[in-house]
Amino acid sequence: MLLFTALIPPAHVVESLRAELDRVDAWGSDDVRWSPPHQWHITLGFYGEQTDTAHHVELLAERFRVSEPPRVWLDGAGTFPGVLLLKVAGEGLTRLAEEAGAGEERREYRPHLTLGRTAREARTPWEQRLAGYRSEPWTASEAVLMRSDRAEGGPHYRVVATYQLTCGRHSSSAG
Repeated sequence: MLLFTALIPPAHVVESLRAELDRVDAWGSDDVRWSPPHQWHITLGFYGEQTDTAHHVELLAERFRVSEPPRVWLDGAGTFPGVLLLKVAGEGLTRLAEEAGAGEERREYRPHLTLGRTAREARTPWEQRLAGYRSEPWTASEAVLMRSDRAEGGPHYRVVATYQLTCGRHSSSAG
């Protein structure tokens, strides 16, 4: 299983994004394998292949113990090789990602929400079509530790633990 921490967009942001994708008639496109809305998330830290979750559950409980909730929003489209994404902006987001371990990956943290997969070298018109999309800002009150398991038809995500971001008051629940 792969492990990572993430922020899950609230329902009103998911609905706004779904409406935007409907508006630009994205779902019928065959040049993008669209991620289903129930899998949308903003990765904070990625821990790779793991055999046990207990270490990360405890480590993150300590790291997030006094974390302030970041204010975040989705802000325009972009791409990585093989990935169509929405950029994420925010106040306090990078600090929270560093607490989650983003700096340990030895690459720059670039917050994003993956919309779908494309051919690695393909150019897609969707970046331009979604360039003007901006969600309402929200305050992320919790972070989650998630596992990703390979499954037929794509990865299957499951929340392992939830961490309340309350600056000074911490509670977590393991699932």
